[in-house]
Amino acid sequence: MDFVETDETGFEAPAPLGHPGRKGLPAGHPTGPKIGERLPDFDLPDHTGKRVRFHEDRGNAKAAVVFFRSVVW
Repeated sequence: MDFVETDETGFEAPAPLGHPGRKGLPAGHPTGPKIGERLPDFDLPDHTGKRVRFHEDRGNAKAAVVFFRSVVW
């Protein structure tokens, strides 16, 4: 990276501080489920391409799901 700027939260990115890709969400914008809230069922492919259903395939096991809202490359 030739050009990196650090914002007030310590996030470093190769984009100027005023770049739209570095803007935060507007006040009151929904950010997803609350901690502990049950997610709707969904399915995604695993590393082999087999579809995995979130609730059905994990049974009673607990899970941590991480969503990345955006990335500045």
